[in-house]
Amino acid sequence: MELLRLHEAAKLLSISYPTLKQWIYKEKIRSIKTPGGHHRIPGQEVERLIGVTPPRSSRDAQAGLHAISGRNKLLGTITEVRSDGLLAQVTMNVGGQSITSIITRSACEELDLRPGAPAFALIKATEVMVIRG
Repeated sequence: MELLRLHEAAKLLSISYPTLKQWIYKEKIRSIKTPGGHHRIPGQEVERLIGVTPPRSSRDAQAGLHAISGRNKLLGTITEVRSDGLLAQVTMNVGGQSITSIITRSACEELDLRPGAPAFALIKATEVMVIRG
């Protein structure tokens, strides 16, 4: 069984180290403690959350999600899928916030997107507007 250090697992999951620690404490992800008391994440846990085998080396990182240049990869859970004609509206929960995307119905079916499934929201934008609250 491959055990990953927390920084390695956080990088593979595209989340921060503090977020990963919170996931451990909230039992969202399983960890194993070393005799020295350090947490390690089984590789199978990363696979379970992202649905793919994590890369074993930097050369393997050239494939899949890690080959995408966008850095705004947010792991969440699909909460709703609505299809109508050629399009599908996919809503997901990312850290307590809802993100909705409109994609083709065929892409939705090909990816087998359904409520409860883990998924990444990849955000690519040339500008972000901020309004003081």
